[in-house]
Amino acid sequence: MLTYDQFKIFRPFLSKMPEEALAMPLHDLLHLLDQAFGQDLYRALDPNVAIASPVAGHRDTEWLKRANTVGINVRTIGHFFNIIPYALTLPPAQNAIHILPIWEPGVVSSLYGPASWNINPEFYSPELAVTIRELNTVEKQLRVTVNLLHLLGRSVGMDVVPHTDRFSEMATANPGYFEWLQRRDLTITDHSDEVFRRVQALIFGHLAARGSAVAGLPIPDDADVFFSDLPERERLRILFGEPHDYAGRLKRRKVIVDMLYREGYETVPATMGPPYRGIEVDPDPAALVRDEEGRVWRDYRITKPETFSRVFGPLARYKLYESKDRNRNWELDFSRPHYDTWAYVSERYRRVQAEFGFDFMRGDMSHVQMRPEGVPAERDDYYDLLGAVKKNVLHEKPYFGYFAESFLAPPSEMAYGDECDHLEASFADSTLGDLQSEPVGTDKFARDFAQYRHWLDTRSFAPNFTLMTADKDDPRFDRFYLDGNEIRYFIALFLQDMPSYMGLGFECRDPHPIPAPNEHYTKLYVFQMPHGDKGTSGPYQWGRNRSLYEHLVRQKMLACDIWPEIEHEGVKWLLPPDPEGYDKVIAWTQAGEPKYIFIANLDTKNSQSNIVLTQKGNWQAMFSTHREADRRIAGADSIRLDLLPGEGRVLGFLSDAFSME
Repeated sequence: MLTYDQFKIFRPFLSKMPEEALAMPLHDLLHLLDQAFGQDLYRALDPNVAIASPVAGHRDTEWLKRANTVGINVRTIGHFFNIIPYALTLPPAQNAIHILPIWEPGVVSSLYGPASWNINPEFYSPELAVTIRELNTVEKQLRVTVNLLHLLGRSVGMDVVPHTDRFSEMATANPGYFEWLQRRDLTITDHSDEVFRRVQALIFGHLAARGSAVAGLPIPDDADVFFSDLPERERLRILFGEPHDYAGRLKRRKVIVDMLYREGYETVPATMGPPYRGIEVDPDPAALVRDEEGRVWRDYRITKPETFSRVFGPLARYKLYESKDRNRNWELDFSRPHYDTWAYVSERYRRVQAEFGFDFMRGDMSHVQMRPEGVPAERDDYYDLLGAVKKNVLHEKPYFGYFAESFLAPPSEMAYGDECDHLEASFADSTLGDLQSEPVGTDKFARDFAQYRHWLDTRSFAPNFTLMTADKDDPRFDRFYLDGNEIRYFIALFLQDMPSYMGLGFECRDPHPIPAPNEHYTKLYVFQMPHGDKGTSGPYQWGRNRSLYEHLVRQKMLACDIWPEIEHEGVKWLLPPDPEGYDKVIAWTQAGEPKYIFIANLDTKNSQSNIVLTQKGNWQAMFSTHREADRRIAGADSIRLDLLPGEGRVLGFLSDAFSME
């Protein structure tokens, strides 16, 4: 953890806009880090050294249930090492960093459609490699970035993605770990269990004709031996070439994709929402897609859709269960796990954690629960893939936590059964929730917040107080952030017993009463599309909302001063969230010996007058999100105050011995 003297060196960074921090010359940044850490910096910059995580001493994953996480899409800041100057703009209370997917992307360069297990070369810094010659690969640069975040007192999380790009290296090197179909124009001609064997035969025949991508590597005589017995590392080299040869690997994979395309073979696309299974080709002319190679693809749709049914054509989900009746009716047999796939995915992510030192995982699409009967009362080790990944890492890292991407939707809406039951059954420690999808001042926001607090007290996972995610930083959701951003941050920072999540860019996001150009939205950098309504040209453009940022800087400075006193305390509610959503004022203090009272007005349109708090002692107004604190003293049995729209206030305890005049 940072010492007080170390933090003093970085404190001026809290006032810098993120864009200003990222503009700092690399030599100046390294000098600053050297001032703070001395010899520890040079250990951290050695990719062969692992700096201990600040949570490494924990023997369980409870710490994640109180973590304040910041999500970073590296594409918006250029490369891995730029996470460091950005992290210096965050207060120590924001103590966890979630790095969005780090692997080579597939179709439309989507980060959530990994094309291989290789780290995305897009996130490499040539300048860092010139400055520190040993850091000459993107893998080494990621390792030292994690090291430095650990030195800065941050835990670091990776994504665990239960699907890949539809023609990823994983899918083409391991066809049996995915479901396949054969399509002719508008008709799926075959989606039986055995399609993958024909895919294997095609790929193996291609190898026999063309030879190994790496000269001298022998190819087994039998397809089953090649796909089942040969270690994957050798299989990938034979198929695609050496890991460092990105262009060559991509070229060879495209040849295989073209061969499969001509025969009509595709992976079965990933889906979301009940009923999950049963797809058909979408005949709508708008559902036709022509790629850069001139190939014509078709989107799919669920044959009997429900409210949240979605089909993700560019993505292929891992095959986790055998099917019934050779998949004639798209039914899965949950009593027959596809054991090899489970072992493969769990082991692959364990290796990623071990290589780079990640402290927690964000499970993508954690809300998926396909059993129509809901969450079973009795479950084995093959209930949920994301939970299995966590448990596999826990054998070596007992502190490795699981942050779930679920939205706490009503039962059987986004998943079969109760989503809360599913999260508990899959060993989630915390979950994203959906507070980011509602303007702060609404009755629904207040009701949902009260419900989340109830789940925090009654469930084994902790819902997050989420400010914004990359998924919601999108022109369609501008209305969520027109006001109330100061109070969102205030609650996330000072409600110490509840985790929070903030996507990069929230802190200076412009209001956008009308949509801004696409380059102003982080969501549109999760993929890369040069044209269309989601297209971007050039780098991400940071917001210029200096007024908001300066308001948040004041909160960050206060948090730096008082966070050590409240970090591990429980919460005592003075005015709890209203389950009906009508009362918009909340107030809390510490459950032990109260030192601070926090009051928040969730109503961003109306002031609140004559608020009464029953709390003994002498209290002084010390902070407001909207105005200078008047320093008046209140007490001794109750406190009365007024609040501006969307205002947060902090009162500090003086002492019972203080004489009020």
